Amino acid sequence: MHGLSAFPITPMDGRGHADVPALVRLVGDLASARVQSIGLLGSTGSYAYLPRQTRAEVTALAVEAAGAVPVVVGIGAPGLGMVLDHARDAVEAGASALLLAPVSYQPLREEEVFTLYRIVAAEAGLPLVLYNNPGTTGVTFSPALIARIGALPGVVAVKMPPSADAATEIPALRAALPADVTLGYSGDAKFAGALAAGAEAWFSVLGGLFPKPCLDMLAAAGDAERLAALDVRLAPVWEVFGRLTSYRVIHAAAGLMGYGAPVPPLPVLPLQGEDLAAVEAALTEAGLLE
Repeated sequence: MHGLSAFPITPMDGRGHADVPALVRLVGDLASARVQSIGLLGSTGSYAYLPRQTRAEVTALAVEAAGAVPVVVGIGAPGLGMVLDHARDAVEAGASALLLAPVSYQPLREEEVFTLYRIVAAEAGLPLVLYNNPGTTGVTFSPALIARIGALPGVVAVKMPPSADAATEIPALRAALPADVTLGYSGDAKFAGALAAGAEAWFSVLGGLFPKPCLDMLAAAGDAERLAALDVRLAPVWEVFGRLTSYRVIHAAAGLMGYGAPVPPLPVLPLQGEDLAAVEAALTEAGLLE
């Protein structure tokens, strides 16, 4: 689970169906770029909007297209039974690991979150990644809860949100987690700081479409000057991510890059007009779109 875990969109055709040619090409291109893993059906991949049948279909197609590159599949859902159904589908498709966010309609207590991970880790049949995403799930993991879940047999990595104090948070979490559990971060705009502080994996939205600059940043770990320069180059993208959301921006960017005409599942609307022009301008300024 170390290195770049590239999180692609799930290309959709506007009628609620997966755009199979675009999906296969996108995943194949990530595999050719030699990303360390592919994070399928994460938040960027619209897992929360898609029915079981679509998720199973997308997983099977992506695993085949990825070849030897491990595919980590999001299985989050509001009920434990649904989570285990998604896990079984991922196992059947040949996924390498599972990504679990504690999605729930009712606010979850800490013991309820732990129970979810304990059961899934024991029954799912694949290595499990803890997905800490309080902005969408409403669940904030305490350091103690992260350490407790990280100690469960079968848990292999933790996916953390952006940190305002990575230099303090990362060493503390690293010390609390088992040595064989990878500590990784999302939040592309702040990842340079996390990498400098010791993050071991990058769960990246940008990497799901533009893997090379992300791989370059990971290769610059330990070279503060080069890392900062690469991060500054991508600043226009970080700005539109923050203003328009990375989810909407990366869908628009995928269309600009020729991966079909992907649109987010309704009720999310695709970027148009000035917003779409801003995405194109940011990608061009960052050297990602010629």
